[in-house]
Amino acid sequence: MEDPQSEHQRMLRRHHREKKELQTQIQAMKSSVPKSDKEKRKQLLLDVARLEAEMKQKHQQEMEKFQERFPNNSSLDSVTEDMAKMNLENQPPRLSKAQRRRERRAVRERERQERVAEVERELLATFRREEEEKIAAILGARNLEMKAIPVDCHCMYRAIQDQLVFSVTVENLRCHTGNYMQKHINDFLPFFIDPETGNAYSRDDFMRYCDDVVRSELWGGQLELRALTHVLQTPIEVIQADAPVLVIGEEYFKKPLTLVYLHYACDLGEHYNSVKPLEAGAIGGAAPLLS
Repeated sequence: MEDPQSEHQRMLRRHHREKKELQTQIQAMKSSVPKSDKEKRKQLLLDVARLEAEMKQKHQQEMEKFQERFPNNSSLDSVTEDMAKMNLENQPPRLSKAQRRRERRAVRERERQERVAEVERELLATFRREEEEKIAAILGARNLEMKAIPVDCHCMYRAIQDQLVFSVTVENLRCHTGNYMQKHINDFLPFFIDPETGNAYSRDDFMRYCDDVVRSELWGGQLELRALTHVLQTPIEVIQADAPVLVIGEEYFKKPLTLVYLHYACDLGEHYNSVKPLEAGAIGGAAPLLS
C-alpha cells in the first residue's frame, strides 16, 4: 500500500494539472465567443464561474477525505508547502501596481479604439447606403442606372472610356488630357491651386502636374474633365447625391457623357462610376478626332 506522503503528493500534482487544464479550457471558451455578443459573453462568465467553483469544491472534498483517512500525519504539511511553492513558481512573475495600471489603461485604450472604429464603419455604411439610394433615385428619373467601375486611380478615365462608342485606352485618354492642358496652360493655370493653402502654383509646377497626368496614376478631377470635354468635343455631366448636376463643356451640343461622383463608395475616398440605360445601350456620339 502506498504511504500517505506519496499519495498526498500525487493528489496535489493531479489537482495542479486539472487546474491548468481548466484554464486552457476557459481560454478556448473565451476565444470562441465574440466580444460584441454581450448575451453570450454574459453566459460565458457564468459558465466559467461555475466550472471554477465546481473544481474548487471537488478538490476541497478530496483533501478533506484524505485528512480523514490520515489525521495524524504531520509530514504532509511540508509536502503541501512544497506543492504550493511549485504552483507559485509555475505562475508568471507578479507585475507591479504601476505595470498593472499601464496594462489596464492599454486595454481600455484598445477597447476605445475598437469602439470608435466600429462606429466609423457603421457611419460609413450608412452614408454609403443613403448616397446610393439618392443616386439611384436621380438616375431612375432619367431611365438610367449606375454602372460600377473598378476602384483605382484611373476610375474617372475608365468611366469616360466606358461610355464612348469608339475604342480608346485609358493611357490614350490620359495622354490627350495632359497634352491639352499643357498646350492651353493659360486656361487652366488660374484654377491650379494648392487645396490646403489656397496658394496658386507656378507654371513649372503646372507643367510637372500635366506630366504626372500622362505618366502616373494621378487621380482625375475637374481640371482633367474640362480638358476632356475639349479633347472629345463632348459635354460631360457629373451627378452627385447632394449637389446639382455639374455640366462641363456646355459649348458642345452632343449628347453628354454622364458620370456619377461618389463620396463614400470606397475606403480609398471619392470614386467615379459610369451609368447605363435601364435597357442596355451605348452612350455618346460619333468619334471625334483626338487632337
